[in-house]
Amino acid sequence: MSAGEFRPAALLRNPHLQSVLASSRLRRLNRRLQQVGVGMTEHLLDCGEGARLQGFHTPQRARAEARGLAVLLHGWEGSVQSSYMLHTGTRLLEEGFDLFRLNFRDHGDTHHLNPELFHSNRLDEVLGALRAIAATFPTRPLLLAGYSLGGNFTLRVALRAPDAGIPLAAAAAVCPVISPHSGLAALERAPWFYHAYFMQKWRASLIRKQRLFPGHFRFTRAELAGSMRELTALLVERHTDFPDLDAYLHGYAVAGERLADLAVPTAILTAADDPIIPVEDFHALRLPACASLRIAEHGGHCGFLRDLRMRGFAEDFVLQAFARHA
Repeated sequence: MSAGEFRPAALLRNPHLQSVLASSRLRRLNRRLQQVGVGMTEHLLDCGEGARLQGFHTPQRARAEARGLAVLLHGWEGSVQSSYMLHTGTRLLEEGFDLFRLNFRDHGDTHHLNPELFHSNRLDEVLGALRAIAATFPTRPLLLAGYSLGGNFTLRVALRAPDAGIPLAAAAAVCPVISPHSGLAALERAPWFYHAYFMQKWRASLIRKQRLFPGHFRFTRAELAGSMRELTALLVERHTDFPDLDAYLHGYAVAGERLADLAVPTAILTAADDPIIPVEDFHALRLPACASLRIAEHGGHCGFLRDLRMRGFAEDFVLQAFARHA
């Protein structure tokens, strides 16, 4: 269960520094990341039952023939432009993989596409997006990777893919949400700036949604000023079919034995010092032989920066997971 290959520089062994730097704009200054936009095309995917999701396809230019099609999923309140998406996408393109980056509902510039709100149990539309991607692009093998909440979606897609008719060859998840209950509690215990960061982005997203669909949503200032737990409970009550917050959180959990029936080869990476995804959740997982788990001593939340040049281990991990099936 060790990730012995990852040895960060001494200055980068602080989990909060890892977490903050990994998603900072500093990581976007690398000119290599411009490769993601070369030949890129936008796609609006019909995901079934009226749902539409946006994604971006970039063909690789490193080889005469692509080694596969890699689909990437971002974390909550991230987007296809998140720094970890750009770095992972660039690494895969350089190694000969075609790339497809998918925006979840209400992420990036997509709030106008669907009147209903995003929530973490909207798995069916992500499965629909993968089916549409597989039908649109014949490049095989089809591979999937995600970070944080995107990692959670990745694990659930991998679990459902065979029965959903998705020809998924392999999956990789970095710091995936395992138990939403314990994840929410950990976020509440973590240094204040984590909660503030996510809430600032989420409130802005909800305000934007309300302006686009004023007949659907009426958020008061007092409601938006609440904590993450309070606002999530409110939205669950008003805008989902779940009876309460507990049922909603349980709905997208992959804890304990929920991944025991995985049939798609899956690689999971996390850090023992992740401040918002408790490592204990990973120790309690029951995984089949086709799944592997690496727990690094350091790395923070979706960090895994090797040195002050911002070189990342996580994108190498995803590449290695995919290369076995290319």
